[in-house]
Amino acid sequence: MKGNACGVFFFHCWGNPDVGIILGIAGGHRKGTKWLYLLSFFHCFNCRKHTLNCHRMKPALFTVLCEIKEKTGLSIRSSQEEEPVDPQLMRLDNMLLAEGVAGPEKGGGSAAAAAAAAAAGGVSPDNSIEHSDYRNKLSQIRQIYHSELEKYEQACNEFTTHVMNLLREQSRTRPVSPKEIERMVSIIHRKFSSIQMQLKQSTCEAVMILRSRFLDARRKRRNFSKQATEVLNEYFYSHLSNPYPSEEAKEELAKKCGITVSQVSNWFGNKRIRYKKNIGKFQEEANIYAVKTAVSAAQSGGDSPNTPSSAGQCHGLWE
Repeated sequence: MKGNACGVFFFHCWGNPDVGIILGIAGGHRKGTKWLYLLSFFHCFNCRKHTLNCHRMKPALFTVLCEIKEKTGLSIRSSQEEEPVDPQLMRLDNMLLAEGVAGPEKGGGSAAAAAAAAAAGGVSPDNSIEHSDYRNKLSQIRQIYHSELEKYEQACNEFTTHVMNLLREQSRTRPVSPKEIERMVSIIHRKFSSIQMQLKQSTCEAVMILRSRFLDARRKRRNFSKQATEVLNEYFYSHLSNPYPSEEAKEELAKKCGITVSQVSNWFGNKRIRYKKNIGKFQEEANIYAVKTAVSAAQSGGDSPNTPSSAGQCHGLWE
């Protein structure tokens, strides 16, 4: 390789054929020296361990350690005494599942997005963009969550495997029972569960912030379509002497506008308040709708009983 010495060494550590290290030494005396030092260290460690395992006094040492352990009477907690699942962790899991972040369906969250949109006042074609944006951002949160969760599980499994191998290796020299290994594994999992809880908590917070922003934005943009506003205004100004639609009229208006009866009631309540506060501003609008009503009545070939004679003279009749 153009003057650079290149070699690959395969070395089995601790005499275990399952544990191997491939050392590549390429170019540079300093780098090669470091790898050779590491190779020498593992070789020395392997020799010392082999010497200990083959020592004639090893069985006696193991027996003494067993006696000491029995005398000290170290108690091992049974599996029945394991701590129950943290209720806070269960609540976080349930929330992530409900919001479509956790669970088998990747890229989910449609149900959560629909629920958020319904809570904000229903889903209409005008809300499809916001609804889609909510799903996309929720999908991003889900991807980040699963990516971090995968890293967490990988780190936990790697560390657990390392500790189990270490304890099994030590069991050749000192007494280590399978129950003790299981207990150590459970301790490791409890330690790692705190990291898992932080991840789930931060993900839940991100979902709640997204949901809150989505609902706030929906509330700010709850204006009805132009056609729905026209229908409601026409009814309002054609009944200006008594702009309180009956329940039957509300249901009919709701069907025409594609909204709920509750939204119709809220619209008329807000409209009456705004009209009373600024009659002069709405007088021109009232006249426009009065003309529209008159034209519609003329085209239909009859007089409309709903046409106001004078929009400005009716506002004082309201209670």
